Amino acid sequence: MFDIMDIRVGFGYDVHRLVAGRDLWLGGVKIEHTEGLLGHSDADVLIHAICDALLGAANMRDIGYHFPDTSADTLNVDSKILLRKTVGLIAGKGYSVGNIDATVCAERPKINPHVPAMKACLAAVIGIDEDRISIKATTTERLGFTGREEGMSAYAVALISSAGK
Repeated sequence: MFDIMDIRVGFGYDVHRLVAGRDLWLGGVKIEHTEGLLGHSDADVLIHAICDALLGAANMRDIGYHFPDTSADTLNVDSKILLRKTVGLIAGKGYSVGNIDATVCAERPKINPHVPAMKACLAAVIGIDEDRISIKATTTERLGFTGREEGMSAYAVALISSAGK
């Protein structure tokens, strides 16, 4: 028998409502905006989508399973902590992060000026090179809940691998 590399891909999606009186956190970075995302944690929609992609790739269910919104431990938690724990969970199964490709869907604020800071933050939390993280931004051309600026969504794909599985 010989060792082979086990390569897996996971997909993640998340959505949160925009509300007044909350800070806006995306990709671990606080962004100035008139509204923030509502959630049990800091509601970082990008990190949540990435966590789901990583957990899905490792066949470990989803973010809500591991970090329920009914737990006092996750109330107002910094999503970077959830991401760090997610990376630890997949490492416990022998996997490491290959790369992440993500898209944030929002009308406002403009996301592209914040992409370098988000990539640097996420790379530091995950422990990979910034070049392995792609973050893109788009709008919905004023269509749907995102177009009406009622909320934001994010999509992510993650590649993980493990030698010798």
